[in-house]
Amino acid sequence: MNSVIRGLSGHTRPLRMVLLAGALVLLASMLLPARPTEAGPTSTTTAIVSMGDSFISGEAGRWNGNSLNMFGTRDGTDRAARCTLGIFCSYDAARVYGSTHASGCHRSDVAPIRSSNVSVNERINIACSGAQTRNIWRASQGGQSFKGEAPQADQLLTIAQQKNVKMVVLTIMANDVGFADHVINCATAWTLGLGPCNAAQQAALEADMPAAREGLRKAIDEVRAVMAQAGYSPSQWKFVIAGYSSPVPAAADVRYSGSDRWWTGGCPFYDADFNWAKNVATPYIVDNMRQVAAEKGVQFLDVRDALNGHEVCHRNSSLVGSSGPNAVAHEWVRWVNTGCCQGDAQESVHPNAFGQRALGRCMQLMYAQPTGNWSCRNTPGGNTSQMSLVSIP
Repeated sequence: MNSVIRGLSGHTRPLRMVLLAGALVLLASMLLPARPTEAGPTSTTTAIVSMGDSFISGEAGRWNGNSLNMFGTRDGTDRAARCTLGIFCSYDAARVYGSTHASGCHRSDVAPIRSSNVSVNERINIACSGAQTRNIWRASQGGQSFKGEAPQADQLLTIAQQKNVKMVVLTIMANDVGFADHVINCATAWTLGLGPCNAAQQAALEADMPAAREGLRKAIDEVRAVMAQAGYSPSQWKFVIAGYSSPVPAAADVRYSGSDRWWTGGCPFYDADFNWAKNVATPYIVDNMRQVAAEKGVQFLDVRDALNGHEVCHRNSSLVGSSGPNAVAHEWVRWVNTGCCQGDAQESVHPNAFGQRALGRCMQLMYAQPTGNWSCRNTPGGNTSQMSLVSIP
């Protein structure tokens, strides 16, 4: 017996070292961050993510309609205003855009992803105003940082590794073809009396489109590669390309006819340019996006008609007066603004807070559709929650 005890005691030190090493390994496994395969699609924190440019980032979300009143809360339209006794007012756009007001990404608190009432734990917005397709691609694949932020696909990888991402919505292409610049060029042409600008602007759009299509193709590939790298199979997440809405109506639906288009309505365009933006330019961009989405096997959400009747200067909508804003009566698009008096010029001709809530409802409805392409439309005379989907080929 003593020899047995002596034999065991002779191994005491090595045994203790083995036990200590095992304990250290166990402790390390508890302290180290989870590998992608241990989080990502198996995480209990679910999320949806929006990527892209100003249309989906929340640009112009500061505004509930448009008002000529430059004082106080601007008839309740300025969500960044804080007033005491209706007289002493401060204006801080960070109340709406948070820290992204300083960077210019302008991610609003009512951006479509934030407004969508999808049953997930987190609704994450990494879109940035002004972004182009090259700002989506991973840095390792030629993507470029923008406004002090890493390419959006690299941002998505971190999110997808840490959370269970159920849906990614991407809106990108308009800045690759300079759409907002073309619209503002037409506004400048009207203001200076230079005549309609649509022919030259359409030619520029068409010249830029082949490269824009290639950029979108690569952006789609990059998003898929990131999700695969994070451990997702195609069946574990939903990928949607969402299009754009025209900010202006056709000429027949414009409620102003003269200089009041600028001084009152904030829509300084010739009739021919209204018709071009609504009936030619927007469908041209959206149809090209849809073709690429079909080629890549990605679901498409067409919102070209989502703001109908509520575009800036539409005859069925109006400016906000002293009674305050409401979604049924007023515009869902920010007017052309020079930036001198109410907000920032870059907010011009983007969906405002009303428009973003409506698009958020579209996104929510799309989340429930497992397959297919869909068009989102509003209900005439209805509010931003009264949106519906119609199946499209």
